[in-house]
Amino acid sequence: MNTTQLRLQALMVAATMVLFVAMLAINEWLFTRFEFARGINWIYLPAGIRLLSTLLFAEAGAIGLLLVSWLVCFFYFFPDDPVRSFAGGILAALGPYLVYRGAQHRYGLHASLATLTPQRLLLLIVAYSVASPLLMHLWFALQGKEGLLQGFLVMFIGDLSGTLLVIYTVKAALSFIPTPPTSLR
Repeated sequence: MNTTQLRLQALMVAATMVLFVAMLAINEWLFTRFEFARGINWIYLPAGIRLLSTLLFAEAGAIGLLLVSWLVCFFYFFPDDPVRSFAGGILAALGPYLVYRGAQHRYGLHASLATLTPQRLLLLIVAYSVASPLLMHLWFALQGKEGLLQGFLVMFIGDLSGTLLVIYTVKAALSFIPTPPTSLR
C-alpha cells in the first residue's frame, strides 16, 4: 500500500468516526426519550452510519466503527464496565462488516453502492438490523443477562428504523446532486 492509499484509508476511518459521533449526538438530541435501556433505542440513527460506512469504505469503515465504538462505549455508555465496552465495540463493528462481506460474496459488491439495487439495499438493511442485535444478544446470553427477547426486538426495531432513516435520507440528498452532462460527439 502506497502513501496515497494509506492516507485515503485513514481519511475513511476518520470520516466514519466523525459521522458516527455526529449521528450519535443527533440521536441523543432527538430520541433520548425513546431509549429502552442504556445503549438500546427504539430509533438508533448511528446504526445507519454503521451500515453505510461499511458498504462505502469496507475494512476502513469497519476499523473506524471499531475505534469509535470503543470510544463511546468506554467513555460514554459503559465507563464502569470495561468488559462490556470492549466486547460491545467489537460486536458493533462486526455486525455491519459481516453483512458487507455477505453482500460482497452474494452480489459481487465492492466498497461502493454501485451494484446495489433498491431491493438489495433494503435486504442488506434488514439483514444488518437482525445481525447486529443478534450478535449483541448472543453475547448478553453468554453473560447470563435476562430479558433478551424484548431487548433483541427493541434493538432490531431501533437499528431498522435508524438505518432506514439514514440510508434513505442520504439517498434523497444524493438525488439533488446534478448528474454531469454526457459529452456530445
